[in-house]
Amino acid sequence: MTGRILIVEDDDAIATGLAINLKLAGHPTVIARDGLDALSYIETEDFALILLDINLPRKNGLEVLTALRSADNLVPVIVLSAREHEFDKVAALRLGADDYVTKPFALAELLARIDAVLRRTQQAVHVHAPVPAPSPPPTSTEPLRFGDVAIDPGQRLVTRGCAEIKLTHLEFELLVFFVHHPAQVFSRGHLFQQVWGQSAGSVRTVDNFVGQLRKRFEVNPEQPRHFVTVRGSGYRFDP
Repeated sequence: MTGRILIVEDDDAIATGLAINLKLAGHPTVIARDGLDALSYIETEDFALILLDINLPRKNGLEVLTALRSADNLVPVIVLSAREHEFDKVAALRLGADDYVTKPFALAELLARIDAVLRRTQQAVHVHAPVPAPSPPPTSTEPLRFGDVAIDPGQRLVTRGCAEIKLTHLEFELLVFFVHHPAQVFSRGHLFQQVWGQSAGSVRTVDNFVGQLRKRFEVNPEQPRHFVTVRGSGYRFDP
């Protein structure tokens, strides 16, 4: 991994400003002005993170994100958008975005979010040697299991039955946190702090990620058996 950040933004002022400030923060960058150029860059280089605008020429940000995840590319993505509608946020998160920031944004907050995502993913899919999982206790060497699901924290591999389940970095982190804390109720805020590494932000993001885990691992996502809503309190994982 080169460690470069891909900025996908058609507004020259925003793209240039982000590139300058990220360089000052120690992050080399590449700028793509539209969705097709972004996909072209992604085909030839492994990026540490992508800052992705939704309103783009030729191919919009949601289409780019869809193409990425359909190709099992789990590079972390932070979506940047002037759209304030809840639908856009939910759509981006369901498609596999790791975070969503609405324009105009405070530069310091965006940089903090970028650093948080990079910290969470620095041991991710492009390394060659097995790495210890961030969440399990040091003594945990056996795969984690519930139902017909097996989780190998060291290889960040999840299978259900005989099929591999592809998860984004945050989906994996949330799943592992739940499995390590069965039968305990956690508020959205607590989960957000533990998994996202932030004490402030849109804790409703947690709802979208829990919904994604239900789609992947529940027999009936509308009547979850494992990822249970505790009304007025938060969520509980039942093995």
